[in-house]
Amino acid sequence: MPELQFEDKTLKPIAEKVLAGERLNFDDGVRLYESSDLLAIGFLAHHVRESLHGKRTHFNVNRHINPTNVCVATCKLCAFGRKPDVPGAYTMALEEAFRIAGENWTEAVTEFHIVGGLHPDLPFEYYVDLIRGLKERFPSVHLKAFTAVEIGYYSHISRLSIREVLERLIDAGLGSLPGGGAEIFAPAVRRVICDHKIGAYTWLKVHRTAHQLGLRSTATMLYGHIESPQDRVDHLLQLRGLQDETHGFETFIPLAFHPANTELARLVPWPETSGFMDLKSVAVARLLLDNFPHIKAYWIMMTPRVAQVALRFGADDLDGTVVEEKIYHDAGATTPQVMTRQSIIRLITEAGLEPFERDTLYRPVTRTETSVAVQV
Repeated sequence: MPELQFEDKTLKPIAEKVLAGERLNFDDGVRLYESSDLLAIGFLAHHVRESLHGKRTHFNVNRHINPTNVCVATCKLCAFGRKPDVPGAYTMALEEAFRIAGENWTEAVTEFHIVGGLHPDLPFEYYVDLIRGLKERFPSVHLKAFTAVEIGYYSHISRLSIREVLERLIDAGLGSLPGGGAEIFAPAVRRVICDHKIGAYTWLKVHRTAHQLGLRSTATMLYGHIESPQDRVDHLLQLRGLQDETHGFETFIPLAFHPANTELARLVPWPETSGFMDLKSVAVARLLLDNFPHIKAYWIMMTPRVAQVALRFGADDLDGTVVEEKIYHDAGATTPQVMTRQSIIRLITEAGLEPFERDTLYRPVTRTETSVAVQV
């Protein structure tokens, strides 16, 4: 390995730890976020990425389904949620959700990613029936559904424990949990940006319980708003601590804040994150989350171009085809709402890396002209 040249000499002790395989601490994380030596940070993150995965770069063929945008919460960071009686509010009947899931569906799709608002009138049974109906109609598709915020809300409206809610959904066909709703764990920040959501304790409890029940899940962090570098590091280390305990997280996904159409941006004009910050967020996550198998560059939020570069800054996953993503596009995202399998493969190969199609649980997917198989 060539000797690393540092513009920021204070990174040298951190580099020595990384190259020796030692765990970074809180102060190391803050130093990384505060440094402008992006190439050095990226070099270290790519070293870790290659030690774990070589040139293998993961993607899947998935479809997003957002069954309702009606939400009792009024989070200042959100442009997706609506009150029931305002223009643009919608709620899918179950048959409508099943029909939309089937539009343009082929056997190539291995995952439905399902998240929505906290509807004040829908009973918990609606969500159970949604999962059961999708599983009956698309038995080969993995159902990755409902954030910890949604699970906590279902527990509230049904008066069931979090464990009981998850058990009911698992029985209906739930396969794993997405990582949304984590935002930033720091209580002072949450009081400003998402005071109607569950706190860090409950978010972590939902994922801990899911892991205990045998579900895998992803984790996220929303960056680029009012949080500090210290808040970001605290968030990542809390995730790392739960992963030490349960080993149930598959992937970490840094999410860039999109300010357009949000209440937070109406209160204070807010710039979008820069490519520099997006790449640093991926790289620092790869360095701090040493027990997470995968780091995702979510092209929907970063743009495909920045996500492609992020594959050389610690990320080993480019997400999937997505199809009709609503949440971040309501917040002003201008990226496409779908990317073809061929386009994803091109982005990966142009970066000098090797495409590896996976299912939700990172098992290899093999294809022929007439069939799709997941290697279990």
